[in-house]
Amino acid sequence: MEEKKNKVFGLLGRNISYSFSRGYFSKKFEKLGLQEHLYTNFDLQKITDFPKLIEQELFLKGMNVTIPYKEEVLPYLDELDQTAKEIGAVNTIKFTKQGRLKGYNTDVVGFEKSIAPYFKKHHRHALILGTGGASKAVAYALKKNKIAYQFVSRTPKGSGEISYQELSEEIMNKAHVIVNCTPLGTSPNVHLYPDIPYHFLSERHLLFDLIYNPEVTNFLTKGRENGAVIKNGHEMLALQAEESWSIWNESKL
Repeated sequence: MEEKKNKVFGLLGRNISYSFSRGYFSKKFEKLGLQEHLYTNFDLQKITDFPKLIEQELFLKGMNVTIPYKEEVLPYLDELDQTAKEIGAVNTIKFTKQGRLKGYNTDVVGFEKSIAPYFKKHHRHALILGTGGASKAVAYALKKNKIAYQFVSRTPKGSGEISYQELSEEIMNKAHVIVNCTPLGTSPNVHLYPDIPYHFLSERHLLFDLIYNPEVTNFLTKGRENGAVIKNGHEMLALQAEESWSIWNESKL
């Protein structure tokens, strides 16, 4: 007779068959002997299906949130923790004992802990490629570490954003931290990469890619070829996953 799964966790996103989270938590549950726990993918084509999902899944205890719903899910939550409120995006949802949905952002913890050991004194300015939910957590962490940042977007809005065409030699020589928050280069589209002037990079640059599959994207390869220090998003994902687990269990593990 099959064991009843009465503690369900999952990943909310669109087209997420590649899910890091499902593999990570499934292994974790197995290792801890948590046979009543299940982690699954909730692949929704539109966020308006979210309430129906909540209604159907009676044993939901927590969710992770990925592209493109880190901001779109906000109106469906009952409350946000302070950090998530300041960032304006969530990647973790806790289902409280009172039946309320509370949003958190553990991306900021994962990113900060992952990139901080690589910071040098000259890393005072950064470029954030992309303006989605993950980029907001990156900006929050950079600000916390007193690193000025500018968003780079294909369709810039306002003074805080510039276009890829505006990335001059002067800007590239000043911004020694470059973080890719776009999905460009994710498997299977590994040939893609953000359109930045890589020839202006040097050994003073630090390139961080939130992508983890493939391990070394074209973005990182081009950075390494020009002497830059590179780091992918795998450790960040593991760190944010552990932070999510702590939140769901109301304790730091």
